[in-house]
Amino acid sequence: MLPDGIGELLSVLDIQTAMSLIEKTARWAAPETFSYLPVWYPEHARKSLLYKGSWAEKQMNTNRETKISVHKHEANTYAGKALNAALGMGSKKPKNWSCCHIWGVDDPGFQTTNTVVQDARFYSCIGNMVLLPTPLKAFTDSVPAVKAMLRICARNLYGWQCDHPDMTTTNARLDRWDQWDDYPASWPRSQDDRVQPLSVVAFSAKVKAAADRRRARIFRDLSGAGQNYPRGVVREVLDYWKISP
Repeated sequence: MLPDGIGELLSVLDIQTAMSLIEKTARWAAPETFSYLPVWYPEHARKSLLYKGSWAEKQMNTNRETKISVHKHEANTYAGKALNAALGMGSKKPKNWSCCHIWGVDDPGFQTTNTVVQDARFYSCIGNMVLLPTPLKAFTDSVPAVKAMLRICARNLYGWQCDHPDMTTTNARLDRWDQWDDYPASWPRSQDDRVQPLSVVAFSAKVKAAADRRRARIFRDLSGAGQNYPRGVVREVLDYWKISP
């Protein structure tokens, strides 16, 4: 029987080397962008039901063979849209790049419900995402030490960490982190550390304009979208992040 694939890979590629690749290629939104609009799509979360533009009609997926149609669920589309906009890019998904959530329920077998990204407060949260070349996403999905270092960097960069109840134990472990030999030199080690990751994308006029459009759309939909718009959820998210018109 073959050994665990991650263990096999890390026997020939050490954590420091993997982290060096992530350090040199990751794209982070600026702290100012996170402060300006922390959540971009409060109406969406992983596995939430999707509706057409007016929120009046369901989006459906139809199986080509059986012709059976089911109500479509959100995968990772709107998180990616939020991060792309926060990085000053257009709406088109960049080729071979992936939006990676930083905070989420850790489950190597991918059998546990990821309650964090199914929470609209954190799903499209700019402080909970980083853009990585797609091949490197496997490290963030599967290697606990890589996840921990991304979380330490994010909480020091943005001055925030996910306070979902399912992150309590994870956050306590981060407080005891001591594997600094593997931690990238360009990443902040504390919130007082003034260094930033290598590729933080500045809060520009283009990013601000995109954030302003998104904020205006949120408040317009609160009053004018169709009956399926999740107004209660959106208001809870806005209250949590103290987002106003």
